[in-house]
Amino acid sequence: MVVFKIISKMGKLISLDEDRWRHVLEHPEMKNQLDRIKETVVNLDEVRESIHDPSVLLFYKLCEKTPVTEKYLLVVIKTVNREGFIVTAFFTDRVKKGGVVWKKKL
Repeated sequence: MVVFKIISKMGKLISLDEDRWRHVLEHPEMKNQLDRIKETVVNLDEVRESIHDPSVLLFYKLCEKTPVTEKYLLVVIKTVNREGFIVTAFFTDRVKKGGVVWKKKL
């Protein structure tokens, strides 16, 4: 079952299914963060390509207030053609290595 589908900043249809949502919730701080995940997919700060898999994009948004202090919300998206799905999402201290695909203009 699909939790949500949304058009990303990159113009792709992105989905989150129940299985992946349960995986995200293995990070206790991600409880009640579904709206932030959606926001990160459409209104983010930066997109990077994974150094391990070029079909995986890393969507980042800096969140000043989170359950674990100021952190980036990282939404990991696997893309295939014009669609993609969320693999996982969690808070992180810093942006990971990988080529910059898109960056918000300051």
